[in-house]
Amino acid sequence: MFLSVFDMFKVGIGPSSSHTMGPMVAAARFLDTLRASPFHFHGLRASLHGSLAFTGVGHATDRATILGLAGFAPDTYDADKADAAFARIRDTRTIEVPGLPPMAFDPLKDLHFDFGPALPGHANGMILKATDAQGDVILQETYYSIGGGFVLTAAEQAEAGGTKSKTRADVPYPFETAAEMLEMAARSGLTIAAMKRANELRFRSATDLDAGMARLWQVMNDCISRGMEGTGILPGGLKVRRRAKGIHDALIAERGLNMTAPHTINDWMSLYAMAVNEENAAGGQVVTAPTNGAAGVVPAVLRYYLDHVPGASTARIGDFLLTAAAIGGLCKHNASISGAECGCQAEVGSAAAMAAGAICAVMGGTPALEHHLGMTCDPVKGLVQVPCIERNGLGAIKAVSAASLALRGDGQHLVSLDACIETMRQTGRDMHEKYKETSLGGLAVNVPNC
Repeated sequence: MFLSVFDMFKVGIGPSSSHTMGPMVAAARFLDTLRASPFHFHGLRASLHGSLAFTGVGHATDRATILGLAGFAPDTYDADKADAAFARIRDTRTIEVPGLPPMAFDPLKDLHFDFGPALPGHANGMILKATDAQGDVILQETYYSIGGGFVLTAAEQAEAGGTKSKTRADVPYPFETAAEMLEMAARSGLTIAAMKRANELRFRSATDLDAGMARLWQVMNDCISRGMEGTGILPGGLKVRRRAKGIHDALIAERGLNMTAPHTINDWMSLYAMAVNEENAAGGQVVTAPTNGAAGVVPAVLRYYLDHVPGASTARIGDFLLTAAAIGGLCKHNASISGAECGCQAEVGSAAAMAAGAICAVMGGTPALEHHLGMTCDPVKGLVQVPCIERNGLGAIKAVSAASLALRGDGQHLVSLDACIETMRQTGRDMHEKYKETSLGGLAVNVPNC
């Protein structure tokens, strides 16, 4: 199994990796399919299914799909250009992209939210269609947004068969479980980060790897900084007020006071995570870690390490991200990082495990684990705001606590990472659909959201 650090951490836009970034990526792939086709197209249609339909408006899935069909991509997204393009499509009911003829598309008629049964391949399904001059469909493709910005066609999903690949990755350390990872580390004398680096260098140069990770951290850190300066009400109708700036101002004012309680350090960790997720909720630029809904945990813990841990070094940022990516890859490979598949245990839970292992590693330990087994995904009004924003803060706190406990232990644990990941997979399989990013249960139906 090999998932690159740049698969687990992707630069993109909020508010959701599966419901915003994924549909945009799918639409861009569909455009490539059209360009490679011999047909002459006159129109486009789209339908959203399962969780993409039920929480699509709150996640801006419709807008992301339309902008993807207009040629926009998450990693190069320009908000001003996107606003102009969206307004133009709405007014002209036409999509124009390089390499294709102008195609009719009315956002109010040609994009359909299907609230019936989900498509068979995954809870996050969408169908994109192209029509001829008579309005008949002459080409269509089904896509699944499987979490973290990953997208598969129906054929690719069927080929995977919902099972893990039986072929070992062509890398020096092809671990598929945590047990294998630790055994390879013990046998080679290398850290998890060093093994992960060796695997990455199979596909790119050391210069490109280090530059790419530096950019990831730059985007993460910039997101924290923007979030600590942002004010006002988050979009979507819940009237959630941005809180990160107020918390930051209060913490700065308390610096140097003898009366500051020791647990105030938790507020710093929560602040960093909430700053990221408030930016995400506002549609800002974030890094999937491993998803947008859980994007605050890993950056918060890394910022905590750099700003608050004595002896911390920026030279360890790469090791932190590589270790986190290795653990996140195990979660995705052996269970899921999708809230629509396994609930929030797969998102914030996976992020907390990644962050715990990473900070433990850069502080001289072997991997720690923090899990959130059984945690549901029940966003109020389908928005990545309540309970998502504060949940990231608590995920960061628990990750650091888990690492701290591990560093004070002897390395012997009754419950393994593999056991937790398999339990997460089974729990997600058994979890009722209304608790898996549909906003049909939990807080979503018990908190007034009108």
